[in-house]
Amino acid sequence: MKMQAKMEAIFDLRNVSYSYVGKIDALKDVTLKINRGEKVTIIGSNGCGKSTLLAILDGLVYPSSGDFYAFDNLITEDVFDAIKDNEFRSYFRTKVGFVFQNSDVQLFSPTVYEEIAFGPLQLNLSMDVVKSRVEDVMEMMEIGKLRDRSPHTLSGGEKKKVCIATVLVNNPDVLLLDEPSAGLDPRTQLWLIELLQELGHAGKTVITATHDLEIIDQISDRSIVMGEDHSVKMDRDSESVLSDYELLLSSNLVHEHTHLHGKLVHEHLHVHGKEHTHHTNQDQKK
Repeated sequence: MKMQAKMEAIFDLRNVSYSYVGKIDALKDVTLKINRGEKVTIIGSNGCGKSTLLAILDGLVYPSSGDFYAFDNLITEDVFDAIKDNEFRSYFRTKVGFVFQNSDVQLFSPTVYEEIAFGPLQLNLSMDVVKSRVEDVMEMMEIGKLRDRSPHTLSGGEKKKVCIATVLVNNPDVLLLDEPSAGLDPRTQLWLIELLQELGHAGKTVITATHDLEIIDQISDRSIVMGEDHSVKMDRDSESVLSDYELLLSSNLVHEHTHLHGKLVHEHLHVHGKEHTHHTNQDQKK
């Protein structure tokens, strides 16, 4: 097993395709590398394959064709299931954390404290170390007052914070987030943006799947655009992606009445024969 501490590419996908039940295409011929410390957004309309790509990066599903390397190891179902490779599987699981789009899928423990403690307890750490980690991450996430609450009684924003805490408590090198801003109120969305910025500045590799154009240039330097044909349409810096109207239009990320002027998005909506203009400034957050 290879565990090189200093390598540039954390993830390396080579002509990766994935289809459900062998018939329904989710990804087609995806080739890309993601390096240590990068802040990347995977953007595209619903159903283009963003979540499937994250699932492959997290080792939850495996390519139908092509090769996926993580930490310089070829990732296959046999590798993760083989007893001899349990050491690498454990290494991978501590290095890569996944925050699911639907928080209820991720939460299962009776209390918030137990939810956050679950991961560290699987690492055979002492109870003192587990307690210290849980207390530290609850303080960082400002959720200490929720410690004895049932996760399923929390608001959507509180659930999202707990889900992120369950990942950060293991101190992963890589954070994968699937539509993290979906359903969040403005204050929690701003909190999320600032958290992802802080994690990026701390050297974490942060990979976020989203179709929320307003947050992309705030949380990433690089954007991978997925087309509705489930292939990569473009892979370049976030600023130039956001200013490419034709690319966004062809990827169903904006509609034909949307006009981009720098970072100012103008939507001209025609309602009952009258034109109403809505302006959203991406630099002025809620």
